[in-house]
Amino acid sequence: MDEYREDFGHSGGWKSEKIFLKGQGARPLVEGEFHSAAAIDAVVPGLVPKAAGWGQYDNGETQVYFFLGDFHDMDFSAAPDPDHLMSRIADLHRKGLSPNGLFGFPIPTVCGKMERTVIWEKSWAKSFTHQLKDVIKYDNETNGQWLEYDTACQQLIDGVIPRLLGVLQSDGRELTPALIHGDLWERNIGIDMETGETVLFDPGSTYAHNEMEFGTWRCTWAFYFNSPDYMRLYQRHIEPSEPVDEWDDRNRLYSIHPYLNDSAGHPGSFSRQIAYNDMLYLCAKYAPLDCLEKYDPEKDVSVTGAYIPFAMKQLE
Repeated sequence: MDEYREDFGHSGGWKSEKIFLKGQGARPLVEGEFHSAAAIDAVVPGLVPKAAGWGQYDNGETQVYFFLGDFHDMDFSAAPDPDHLMSRIADLHRKGLSPNGLFGFPIPTVCGKMERTVIWEKSWAKSFTHQLKDVIKYDNETNGQWLEYDTACQQLIDGVIPRLLGVLQSDGRELTPALIHGDLWERNIGIDMETGETVLFDPGSTYAHNEMEFGTWRCTWAFYFNSPDYMRLYQRHIEPSEPVDEWDDRNRLYSIHPYLNDSAGHPGSFSRQIAYNDMLYLCAKYAPLDCLEKYDPEKDVSVTGAYIPFAMKQLE
């Protein structure tokens, strides 16, 4: 549960300071957010609330973990200025360099409520595969096994990812791991009411292919990030990776992660069907398998333009 409170500090006299307190039941949620926010603030100051600390206590029944950060009074009703926001995100991706040149993160982080595997890898294809396997597992735990879906998942891992992401680091191409927010969508962005600055929050970072940041923007719940203006402005700062003509297919692949993350948190969510259909599209194009069903364009949000509001309630 998120709470606001006032605390007091002493620096040449007492003064009142507002801080943000978030209590959670799992350590990776708060420890991961603390280190994610600290890493982001170190390269683009002010882009996220400054992390003050994290810790734990026993409430008599269970361990409670908490995150402390600067409090911002934010407006969530207005879309951020595209030019300013995309310039700042591009700064994050350019300046946020992996400490060892590898993909991953020093500690586990979380997207939504789902922990990601962020062990260090030289190969981006392997790194993304770890994260995709995570959400496939969580989704199956919530919604049960589904033979056709499981077959498509395996073909995506065995055939599509090595081809579609492997090519980013083949034939002389190099891919630099970039620090990403990790859960960048409209509900995690606000406008500071005092400064007018755009502030991102709830990061679950990893050093990744920068394009992974934008998988969520393809999803059915995107309501202003699905505008091409944001991506066009970003690409003025950082051009798509080669092969450029496969950018949209990579974006489709990266959207499967948030779709399955959503499905894992919301039993019966239509996100699972959308992700499955996207898998069929990618498999048919990059790793055909005769036993798979056919891709259905009527279930493709990039074709239909469907919008489905995101349900905020998740599994406890």
